[in-house]
Amino acid sequence: MKRLRNRGRVALVAAAAMCAVAAQPGLPGLPGPAGTARAAEGPSPYAFDPQAGRVQGAAGTSAAEQLEAGSTYRDSIEPGKKLFYRLDLDDAENAYVSATAVPELGSSVDYGDKLQVTVQDSDGRDCDSGQARVLSASDYPHPLTAYATRTLAGKKYGSCREAGTYYVIVERESKATSTQDAWDLELRFLSEPGLTAVGPTEAPEDWPSTSPGPPSGGSKAREGGAGFTDAASVGQGEWTTKIDPGESLYYRVPVDWGQQLFTSAELGSSQGDGFVTGALALAVYNPARGLVDGTESLTYKGEQKSLAMDPAPPVDYANRFSAAGDEKAMRFAGWYYVRVSLNPEVGEKFGQAPHDLTLRVTVDGTAKDGPAYDGPAGEFSVPDDGLAGADGGKTAGAAEDTGTMRLLAAGGIGTGTVLVLGLGGWMLLARRRRTGR
Repeated sequence: MKRLRNRGRVALVAAAAMCAVAAQPGLPGLPGPAGTARAAEGPSPYAFDPQAGRVQGAAGTSAAEQLEAGSTYRDSIEPGKKLFYRLDLDDAENAYVSATAVPELGSSVDYGDKLQVTVQDSDGRDCDSGQARVLSASDYPHPLTAYATRTLAGKKYGSCREAGTYYVIVERESKATSTQDAWDLELRFLSEPGLTAVGPTEAPEDWPSTSPGPPSGGSKAREGGAGFTDAASVGQGEWTTKIDPGESLYYRVPVDWGQQLFTSAELGSSQGDGFVTGALALAVYNPARGLVDGTESLTYKGEQKSLAMDPAPPVDYANRFSAAGDEKAMRFAGWYYVRVSLNPEVGEKFGQAPHDLTLRVTVDGTAKDGPAYDGPAGEFSVPDDGLAGADGGKTAGAAEDTGTMRLLAAGGIGTGTVLVLGLGGWMLLARRRRTGR
């Protein structure tokens, strides 16, 4: 009996490994890294991190649940509500907490509906606050992401610098004309280590502000992800895909210290009549999911049309001391995220079939050494295989899965063996169920 139980455990492990293989992008006969968004019927409003833990925002500070650095959480928020979460911080780390709110596709949002994130100390003083608003004139739902920080940005004294308890406050404002259903939330808390030595405390003033020409080398097909976690990796180049009306696609780009990121998106031509204001939205976020820049200004009449982000400075630690929001956001290296959203009105005027989308990415400049962090930089750095991962289209989740498969390979288990063992395990379990053993 003991032997049989052990065989069952082996079969379950093999089956789990087989599932990990099946989830890998780029394997023959399997969907690509962002196939999840198109596999379901119609567009997905957002792909939440499958590893996110559940948390319930409190109505006040006394019952606020604690968030752990490096973790992602799920919650929801109703109109007019204010949710509290707790942070326990030391006197050296910089904390970044982002919130992504997801209105349901087909719901109504109104101009000015907003999500706000605030970090406060235990005396109720604001450390920082950020917000994301519905700005499109056509008022269509797409994910809203905002972040707030507690940083030690150059000041020797003042609030929000001491070790202790801090609170994250997430608020939602929606007009009475908007759908009053709860918005799902994804929360992300990242901690940036301090420096071993004091560096510059003024942002660079001189940097290239002219956009380069379009990337060379022709276009490559690359489906986008449906959220930050399954954002498809891209490097410098031109990337093509299809986007459904109402859909939001996510990509991530490795940008190292000293490098500049330039992005633009083009909506292809289509048959139909009329025009749509705010047809395409383009936004860029830093590794902590803080907004670098965004625009929803594209007016579409059926001919191909493009829009581009304004140039932002090269990544530099001292950018955090800038007064300009887009410059301040370029404060660390790592994966930068690009979100492209297509107005559902485009489907009404020009057809519900997926529309052609081209994303152009240029990463300019030579990577240089970053600051002397007093600890691992973690997500505030470009991994050694960052460029290779970008060229291969791996998502963050797929990169972790690759590490798992390397462990299997090191143990002498190849992909084919895992598949055979997995199928054998399922057959064994099915036989046991039929025989009652």
